[in-house]
Amino acid sequence: MKNIKQNHDHDGKLGKPRLLILGCGDVGLRVVALLKHRFRVFAVTSQAARCAELRAAGAIPLVADLDQPATLGRLARLAQTVVHLAPPHSVGEKDQRTRNLAAILPERATLVYISTTGVYGDCAGALIDETRAVSPHNGRARRRVDAEHVLRAWARRRSGRLAILRVPGIYAANRLPLARLQKATPALIAADDVYTNHIHADDLARIIVAAVFKASPLRIYHASDDSQLKMAEYFDLVARAFGLPLSPRLPRAELEQVVSPMLLSFMSESRRLQNNRIKHELGVRLRYPDVPTALPEMVAAGNPGGG
Repeated sequence: MKNIKQNHDHDGKLGKPRLLILGCGDVGLRVVALLKHRFRVFAVTSQAARCAELRAAGAIPLVADLDQPATLGRLARLAQTVVHLAPPHSVGEKDQRTRNLAAILPERATLVYISTTGVYGDCAGALIDETRAVSPHNGRARRRVDAEHVLRAWARRRSGRLAILRVPGIYAANRLPLARLQKATPALIAADDVYTNHIHADDLARIIVAAVFKASPLRIYHASDDSQLKMAEYFDLVARAFGLPLSPRLPRAELEQVVSPMLLSFMSESRRLQNNRIKHELGVRLRYPDVPTALPEMVAAGNPGGG
């Protein structure tokens, strides 16, 4: 950790190292809460209307746009520690946003990139670790693979310290499939169902923080909990916890006719994730090791809704 601290850019007045967050949404705000006492946190937003929210959370807002390279110059040497949460565009094969960012990242920076486990494609329910070869099955995942490649090239070229967190489905009190359950959107019958993986947003923020300080260079980590649930099992757990009807079940051939292409893509990939690296290398102890552990707390606290 001593070497890492020496590499951080410090603010002379406050004596704190500086950290830059791109894509500072729900998870980013949780990271701000964990690190604002240790870093001078700068949060990039393309919407000036969000500046007050970011400032109230304890970050210094910066208006810039990853789609507009001309707006990124002021970020080039701002901080030696960067958390990249910004998603790619919704179309195309390349992640131009990450390409624009990599062009201005400083030498020897520490960067934590939040990717997706979708890069593996369908693994037919196999239990996989981080050495599994990527096999993206859709444009969304291919853009993430492109971003990973771009950042690896930056790290090698500029002596950067890169950690890639591959993240499954994120859930929290405000990120539960309640609306889907209320609409009675169907799930797959057991014979056709797929394994899905999860991480609570608070635990993801804690994994990001651990990666900032402890990740090995050019290392990949599964930011996933211990759950090994089929997708319909997950929906049933949430439904029972909140007193909602269980999702109706359909065979895949019928379900394909009634759900959106994006939802169908999630229901077409099955894998289980090993998460030993976050525990043994980053020292993470999950606050919510599985979905059943987290749900009673959410119910007791009341739920503001979710998608």
